[in-house]
Amino acid sequence: MSRITISMPDQMNEWVEAQVHAGRYGNVSEYFRDLVRRDQDRREAAIQELRDVLARAEASGISERALPGIMEAAREEARQKGLPRDQD
Repeated sequence: MSRITISMPDQMNEWVEAQVHAGRYGNVSEYFRDLVRRDQDRREAAIQELRDVLARAEASGISERALPGIMEAAREEARQKGLPRDQD
């Protein structure tokens, strides 16, 4: 097992120590291992979601629409979702 040293602001250190003292983790190392596992799981889920989106897109076939129509539909969907406006 490898060992690393990290530096963090006192406020963050107090948070980590509080999690340990509250019994959520046995020690500081367990807390950080849990953070790494959660980050790995989150990234793996994001990759799988992207793979699923790509598989659905590929399975949907070739669009009958031209690129300008597709782009306009994407802009409209983004507007409806409140996403930032693209740079034309």
